[in-house]
Amino acid sequence: MTPLPIDAHVRLDAHPTHRSAVIATLTGTQAHIPHVGLEAANWSVLAKNSLVLARIDHDEPYWAAKAARELIAEGVTVEIMPRLRDAIDGEWALATDSKPWSTLAQLREIFAEAQAIFDDIRHGRLLIHAHALDGRTTVAVGTYLDSGKSVHLHGENRQRQVQHNFDSPAQALVAFERLHGDTMRPGPAPMTDTERETSEARTSLDTPPAEPEPPLSVQESVPAYAADPGDHDALLDAFLDAHGDWEKWRTLSDETTHAIHESQTLRIERIHDAPAHETAWTVAAYETPVSDRLWVLTATGATPDLVLEELLDHLTDGDGWDAPLGAPVDEKAVTAATQPLSDAGWKHTVDGRWIRWTSPARDAGVQFDAFAAQHPQQSLATWTVWAGPGPDRPT
Repeated sequence: MTPLPIDAHVRLDAHPTHRSAVIATLTGTQAHIPHVGLEAANWSVLAKNSLVLARIDHDEPYWAAKAARELIAEGVTVEIMPRLRDAIDGEWALATDSKPWSTLAQLREIFAEAQAIFDDIRHGRLLIHAHALDGRTTVAVGTYLDSGKSVHLHGENRQRQVQHNFDSPAQALVAFERLHGDTMRPGPAPMTDTERETSEARTSLDTPPAEPEPPLSVQESVPAYAADPGDHDALLDAFLDAHGDWEKWRTLSDETTHAIHESQTLRIERIHDAPAHETAWTVAAYETPVSDRLWVLTATGATPDLVLEELLDHLTDGDGWDAPLGAPVDEKAVTAATQPLSDAGWKHTVDGRWIRWTSPARDAGVQFDAFAAQHPQQSLATWTVWAGPGPDRPT
């Protein structure tokens, strides 16, 4: 049955200042009808007859296209502006931390679960009692107020998932404190950059103020770990040009570049516009093209390009990145790996399961987690390298 036409017009366009977010502008005497439908689909009211869709998985164009189809089926006139149309027609950027055989639909299910958790926290349906650091990611314990069920959460942004379920807050808190008592803090964790950007997109269309002109700088020599990030994109392009056994994955999205070694067992993901302290590089090695990962290495957007260049060059010599699955990281291996630090006079300390090396100027460090090294199935960070006051406050 053909739906009766509705006197409502919905114009969908890309958000002017926040990447991937979508703005809906409603007009017509029956604009309240699509307004209700969009609100029910998790669009936020920005102003009168203006709504915004902002998600932590940055997949808003897909969900905007889905909303457009549903509105058109109900008899609403929908206009999609060119910039958003280009984003909808483009290929959605996949994450290399997924299983090699994951499909786009499977990934969307995973990230939709993370989005639902984020929305439940934002709307007060999921009360977070405490959070902690687990390696390089955040874990949390909370309770759903409608059901009284409690959960342990693992991960951040679109990787956040329910790890364990409990019948009561007491059970969940006792188990959480037993696992994460050393780093446990009350209440929810501070918002990530992605969460902050998503929240800002829901509340404002303002153009950010222009940044002041940087002062003239004087060139000086600094250690590699204290250098500026440089041009990461130029670094990756030069790496791919120089190594024919690596192939750039063709995507229609400009946000992410994927590269794969000819063996199909070593992969790189480069997120071009990642905030300085969020993951901008992910390198993963696999035993076979369809197996679980052997190891994963991540680097933030603030990592100096000199450091990244060393890491990329090391991938080309095949020395160690294809080590057998489950090969132990013993004392001999750790000593050999950190010998350059000892030779350079870095201070060596032991704090429980963690062994740390700190530069003489105390402005950089390396940390080895002995527990994580013996429990690779828990996906904890075995090695952490940082510049700045400490691993929790890196520059």
